Amino acid sequence: MKHRITAALERFSRAMLAPLSYLSAAGLLLVVGALLTSAPLAGVLPFLRWEPVQLAGRILYKCLTAVISNLSVLFCTGLAAALAKREKHQAAFIALMSYLVYLTAGNVTLTELGLLAQPDALTGLYSAGQTMVLGIQTVDTGVFGGILLGLLTAFVYDRTCEKAHRGILGGVFSGVRWSFACVAALAAVLGFGACFVWPPIQKAIAAVTGFIAASGNIGLFLYGFLERLLIPTGLHHLVYMPFQFSQLGGQLMVGSVTYTGAYVVMMTEYNLGLPFSDGIVWMYTGFTKTFGYFGIAAAFIFCARRGSRKKTALQLLPLAFTASLASITEPLDFLFCFSAPVLWLAHAAISGSFIVLLHLCGVTAFTSNLLGSLVMNLSAGAARTNYPVLYLLGLAQIAVYFVVFTVLIKALDLPTPGRRPEEPSRPEKALPLDEQGVEKLIAAFGGRENIRTVDNCFTRLRVTVNDPAFVKEQALKALPCSGVVQSGCDVQIVYGIRAPEVRQAVERRLNRVVC
Repeated sequence: MKHRITAALERFSRAMLAPLSYLSAAGLLLVVGALLTSAPLAGVLPFLRWEPVQLAGRILYKCLTAVISNLSVLFCTGLAAALAKREKHQAAFIALMSYLVYLTAGNVTLTELGLLAQPDALTGLYSAGQTMVLGIQTVDTGVFGGILLGLLTAFVYDRTCEKAHRGILGGVFSGVRWSFACVAALAAVLGFGACFVWPPIQKAIAAVTGFIAASGNIGLFLYGFLERLLIPTGLHHLVYMPFQFSQLGGQLMVGSVTYTGAYVVMMTEYNLGLPFSDGIVWMYTGFTKTFGYFGIAAAFIFCARRGSRKKTALQLLPLAFTASLASITEPLDFLFCFSAPVLWLAHAAISGSFIVLLHLCGVTAFTSNLLGSLVMNLSAGAARTNYPVLYLLGLAQIAVYFVVFTVLIKALDLPTPGRRPEEPSRPEKALPLDEQGVEKLIAAFGGRENIRTVDNCFTRLRVTVNDPAFVKEQALKALPCSGVVQSGCDVQIVYGIRAPEVRQAVERRLNRVVC
């Protein structure tokens, strides 16, 4: 049982990499767009004010933001394709159509019950616990809904894609069309159910805000902790929004006008040259985004095996800069929040702790993003903001993240980026994919009856066997591949970019769905 659970978690973790593998490139392009449209940077480099440059920057930034803002869709289709056993493109297509059903079912339910929220002028739909996805307004479940539907799609698809029905409708509802009918029905039920299950959870989280506001530094810690911890569920909006845009975040009266909410009060005080009030502490959710993710990325790079450090750095550094310069952390968050939940808890705890430290050290500075905070803090002055302490604490947070994450990763051997087992370094050769070559490979696994599952990642053929005693390790190592890694019933053979082709050849030769 333990082995099956571990294998399932490993498979889920590998499947998550499918949609996430594109986010390094997306993050880098997003940073370029953010820099081209940065008002502070344009003050130093006047050519950035040229309208064609601004247009190019806005196109880059908004287009890539659309990708990252729709991670729930990417997870739904990506997981379904990665976990499906055959004709993965069909599973992805079914997942996408079913996700539209899921969103629309939620929208129709909210509309019919009179619960469809109207966007607030300041907070949009966030404070209502609803969101817009692909132009459809529904309950905000974050990426959780997309992940759940992607897993269900893969599970149902593998068990229904070859189902044939007789009768008049047999030609319509057979095979992959039957899979779609089943998954679409489940998606409609999920969309309907989310409208009843998720709002009570949202209300419970919102109720915590009163305790946070009345609990001093303990409340501040809980504020920062929950704001990070709840990101995968979309519930984090209900933690910080009430403080930044309602009376919980403080009020400021100027003449006959009353300004409400930490964000509005902070900007009013900045524009009028007034001293910053204590309510600015509720804006410190940007502190970890600006600094901490450099420490996380550095720990992952340091803990990667030596041969993978350069590749890991190329993958992670753009994501760290995306967090710091554009305040978008999800691409890096989802690389470890599911695969290493211990790190995710530590991440939330460190974030909450530094909000308390900022308050104790009397910092009243801007922490929105690296460039924006530098410009606004310099213009506001050290006397009003105490910004030198802010940047010292920023360096301290980077160091804390690096040390804590490094210790946890190495002590618990966590599967962070770049930490796959060391592979033999003999040169990669081509495997003959004719009948004889594939039969040799199948025989080395102990024959057809010993093969339980066949899968692949980007570079490896991954096979789960029923009995590892029947695996002929020497025969596998004698095959033209770059290496063999075996752990119990799990056997991995390194084929490089030909791994998907080898998997398809094995499945065709087995002439059955392995599951």
